[in-house]
Amino acid sequence: MKTLYSIGATAKGGRNGVVKSENGVLDLEVRMPKGLGGANDDYANPEMLFAAGYAACFDSALNLIIRQEKIKTGETTVTTNISIGQLENGGFGLAATIHANIPDVTLEEAQSLIEKAHQVCPYSNATRGNIEVKLTVSND
Repeated sequence: MKTLYSIGATAKGGRNGVVKSENGVLDLEVRMPKGLGGANDDYANPEMLFAAGYAACFDSALNLIIRQEKIKTGETTVTTNISIGQLENGGFGLAATIHANIPDVTLEEAQSLIEKAHQVCPYSNATRGNIEVKLTVSND
């Protein structure tokens, strides 16, 4: 891989601590979510950060495909839901659902576009074969 960009981040305190990017742009407290035994859902957590990054990256990949195919659409939105759960071996795993709303195209065209975006998105390529990813579309 030819590196185009690289950034680092440091965590201190794990799921009940802080995370900070090396450039200082990201600097926030993280806490265990209620569903994993935390007190509440009032703080960021690793799954939330992963969902946000995946959604932003996937929407960019989707719009790259739309431009390459010279298709006219309305403004797209991508919502990514990340789930964490217990694996049979006692460890933990992740799953993702990616929903893209692609206005002004048919549902068939939207499905084709999301599948093509899934092939070029770096997050999709990094997780392919490691976590279950479900793709859904709408066109309203």
